[in-house]
Amino acid sequence: MGTNGEMILVERAKKGDMKAFERLMKTTSSKIYNLGYRLLRNREDAADVMQETYMSAYENLPRFRGNSSFSTWLYRIATNFALMKMRKEKGKKVSSSELQEASGDLYEKALPDWSESPVDHLKNQELKEVLDKAIDSLPPKYRSVFVLHDIEGLGIAEVAGILSISEPAVKTRSHRSRLYLREKLSEYFRQGRGDAQKHLLKQERI
Repeated sequence: MGTNGEMILVERAKKGDMKAFERLMKTTSSKIYNLGYRLLRNREDAADVMQETYMSAYENLPRFRGNSSFSTWLYRIATNFALMKMRKEKGKKVSSSELQEASGDLYEKALPDWSESPVDHLKNQELKEVLDKAIDSLPPKYRSVFVLHDIEGLGIAEVAGILSISEPAVKTRSHRSRLYLREKLSEYFRQGRGDAQKHLLKQERI
């Protein structure tokens, strides 16, 4: 659906046309669900975020001024709900200070040339599992930027608007997240080579 068609439906929905709002839901629901799932890695939580997003959007529709697209507005609402859930998560997460220190150290390291971006490895199932685990360990403010910008493909300005942060902050968080995730994948590859060498030595002894 084009931007003009979307705005026409929004205006109709503002006037109480439920069918128009239902059509807006139908055309955006997969994106909102996928965003929730990529942020939370849990299907029930993603479904909850999607439901909460549309309930909030319907209640606040009269306040939507069209300064951004309706889809971007929904992304902002969904991300806020997901962030609230993410901050309640238990388990070991790398802290923001640890991530900053780690990314600073990586500036001095010669990282492998196998990938410009960690996202390139999402097509490989085994590497996807390694990358998903590393993404889950990111602090919420870094994970949200990485998912929105590097996975969802939203622009710097759009992500800044969704998260209500500056564009330089988006660039910094995205860069640090990439470095951290690339290093985690590098560790996986180094470990893989070590296991292969052990296997060859074992074969030679037989």
